[in-house]
Amino acid sequence: MSTKYIIGIDGGSQSTKVVMYDLDGNVVCEGKGLLQPMYTPDADTAEHPDDDLWTSLCAAGQNLMSQFTGRKEDIVGIGLGSIRCCRALLKADGTPAAPLISWQDARVTRPYEHANDEVAWVTSFSGYLSHRLTGEFKDNIANYFGQWPVDYKTWTWSDDAEVFRKFNIPRHMLFDVQMPGTVLGHITGDAARATGFPQGLPVVCTTSDKPVEALGAGLLDDETAVISLGTYIALMMNGKTLPNNPTSYWPIMSSIPETLLYEGYGIRKGMWTVSWLRDMLGDSLIQDARARGLSAEDLLNEKAARVPPGCDGLMTVLDWLTNPWEPFKRGIMLGFTSNMDYAWIYRSILESIALTLKNNYDNMCNEMNQFARQVIITGGGSNSDLFMQIFADVFNLPVRRNEVNGCASLGAAINTAVGLGLYPSYEKAVEKMVRIKDVFLPVAENASRYEAMNKGIFRELTSYTDVILKKSYGVFHGEREQVNAIQSWSNA
Repeated sequence: MSTKYIIGIDGGSQSTKVVMYDLDGNVVCEGKGLLQPMYTPDADTAEHPDDDLWTSLCAAGQNLMSQFTGRKEDIVGIGLGSIRCCRALLKADGTPAAPLISWQDARVTRPYEHANDEVAWVTSFSGYLSHRLTGEFKDNIANYFGQWPVDYKTWTWSDDAEVFRKFNIPRHMLFDVQMPGTVLGHITGDAARATGFPQGLPVVCTTSDKPVEALGAGLLDDETAVISLGTYIALMMNGKTLPNNPTSYWPIMSSIPETLLYEGYGIRKGMWTVSWLRDMLGDSLIQDARARGLSAEDLLNEKAARVPPGCDGLMTVLDWLTNPWEPFKRGIMLGFTSNMDYAWIYRSILESIALTLKNNYDNMCNEMNQFARQVIITGGGSNSDLFMQIFADVFNLPVRRNEVNGCASLGAAINTAVGLGLYPSYEKAVEKMVRIKDVFLPVAENASRYEAMNKGIFRELTSYTDVILKKSYGVFHGEREQVNAIQSWSNA
């Protein structure tokens, strides 16, 4: 019997990744298409230039299919996943009426404003890509997180006129929505020529990037937390019911139909901060790494592993991208001594990511009265043994890494496998397609140091630095501008 294959699409902020899997979750081949730098003329604007989202998917698809040596007839489906909290404004024919708006753009935190008469459709990035692939005006309901008129109880658009007035998007401008695991349509001839994907292949709903990553990580039980290391770092656990006005977490739609995840506060531009440091070091880091026969990341990890846990008090506040309601915040590093070099800065960033997430996890779990026994780390950052050990020590829990750590594409493949009836349940699909690579256990001495550092210092750090930053914002932007920014977000 011939092997069957599934393609999982993972659309991100910096690239589009496309991975082909067999039904045992083995990677067959991978393709990648880079996105251009975003157009960011000011602090509130972040747009993808040209038709960059589609262009990168086409490049990734062509890259993937050029490596595939099997029979195209054995490819059975495509799972479409894409980044959430974005906005695509389309003409009546489904082509962009304006540049696609990133989740980092302030406009996506506010209700839609109809300022362009060419706009006939307001959709998500997965909706746009779904149309380009299939010609249908359909999308998955679970990618509508944020400023959208969604009814979380029925998993469809709200039927409340007041909700539509609040978000200012008429129903006729929204795509029809489907459940995760549903066939959206089939690859058209034009899409097949552009991407290399076989014509007629079914395209299946997944959900937004973070929940589909949780599925690809194997999150099915109530005693596991998943941390997704990306440009936005997310923290997720299983949820059971819609909570009543939570303050430290919120419900999101899972990739498994009619089930929920609970998401705690994450870190905006989280792993981007690591890339920022690497790029700032530039040629000197690359030359040092090349002389050692290492990648830049491997050299950073090797050097940082020799820095003592806690970095002798060097700490980083990870506010490189501020929330709309906190325009005064900025990234901060404090606690330098003259013996510290870039390895100390690098380790401080990693530790601060782990400590920030630990505090968010504590707030979330204490409010839910639900705690994890293990943590799964996904995303490229989990390739670092140092980072994995820091997470284990900071959380004082076993931390797991899977064989496939780019879990969004695998989650999309699992959605497709179940949606097409290749597995009878998500439990069976996860059992067959997700495998553990290794587990990092906390080191008692390190865990004790991080607990003392966090409890006595790090957890309270921003209560002191925010006072200074508010004064600084007033000097450089004016007190009135700060008040207006906060009021504008509150009204939205």
